[in-house]
Amino acid sequence: MKISFLLHNAYGIGGTITTTFNLAQALAGRHQVEIVSAMRHREQPNFTLDPKVSLRPLVDLRHERKHPLHLRPARVFPAAEYRYRQYSELTDQRIGAYLAETEADVVIGTRPGLNVHLAHQAPERVILIGQEHLTLDHHSPRLRIALRRAYGRLDTLTTVTEADAAAYRRKMWLPGVRVEALPNSVPDPVLPAADGTAKVVVAAGRLVPVKRYDLLIEAFALVATEHPDWHLRIYGQGEEHGRLRELIGRLGLNNNVFLMGAAAPMEGEWVKGSIAATAADFEPFGMTIVEAMRCGLPVVSTDCPHGPAEIIKDGVDGRLVPVDDRDALGAALLELVRDDERRRHMGRTAQENARRYAPALVVEQVERLIDAARSARAGEAPAPVPPAASRIKRALVSEGFAARDAAYAMASGALRAVRRGRR
Repeated sequence: MKISFLLHNAYGIGGTITTTFNLAQALAGRHQVEIVSAMRHREQPNFTLDPKVSLRPLVDLRHERKHPLHLRPARVFPAAEYRYRQYSELTDQRIGAYLAETEADVVIGTRPGLNVHLAHQAPERVILIGQEHLTLDHHSPRLRIALRRAYGRLDTLTTVTEADAAAYRRKMWLPGVRVEALPNSVPDPVLPAADGTAKVVVAAGRLVPVKRYDLLIEAFALVATEHPDWHLRIYGQGEEHGRLRELIGRLGLNNNVFLMGAAAPMEGEWVKGSIAATAADFEPFGMTIVEAMRCGLPVVSTDCPHGPAEIIKDGVDGRLVPVDDRDALGAALLELVRDDERRRHMGRTAQENARRYAPALVVEQVERLIDAARSARAGEAPAPVPPAASRIKRALVSEGFAARDAAYAMASGALRAVRRGRR
């Protein structure tokens, strides 16, 4: 089977790029896989890609930024989407041409605007899966209207958390479209796990306001006061760098808190720490949380929507604290800094619990979604959920999802015929 991912820019740095590369590489062991990058701005990707996965760009910004068609606004890519200004009539044409000519059996979109392209421009024979890496509540009302009109033409819509999947089922009218949570996968670590002895807290991600590194630094000041031999390393780059550097100086933490810049991959940095931390106001999933746990670190995180609470078991493999609460965050960090045995035990538990995000399990779930879409088109009942996928999907099983499968299959044949008339 040939599977194609449509990605905004495979040559940048970000969570969606990381998880797309991870999933594509895992699928490549059993399928023919390609990543199609709508844009390109440099010669090579920041992340190493398995040679089994082909990569091709559609618009090379190094040479086509001033192309006449790229100076005209996009018509297919929705205007309410966050990245609308980066798209154009040129991207409309190139994406449309790629979809018209693709030999893929399955095309997977990786952001709302690209999912709209799939809905309007992909040929009828292709299985269409739209991925949402943000959340429904994060989208503006205007964008939700555009997505509601387009998403009804998809076979499947995936979210990264059960909470967001439930929101789509509850708030969006998408008859015949399967909506399921598909967690991001993290490759099996190649380095020995952290042993919990290093006096280092590690954080990673874009240096942007929503990640609240200012709150983390202020919370870590409580740790440094009591344990001046502990350090906080923050990996990433972004607009907040200058402000965070000034805050570190103002709090007298120049010998304790370090802005390390970007690192890819992060595995070699996670294993140098003993605790991971995130202070975000909003986290659609929490890729860095899983990465850290797979490397043997307990994670102290704000309990923000939607991801952390679905990944971390509070008091078992990490700690969850209220959003925007510096003292609670500092206290949770101190709790693990003070107790060596508990910290190490929680790290070992985190490593074990995070195995549910191993690529093999997520690949199995993707294959099940594709098989279910094919069955639905044929009006057949889908195959039973495999045991491994069932472990990931325990929340859906508790909802009686088998009954939903049967109803979906019976209704989808007629709905597919209706969609043919809309294209």
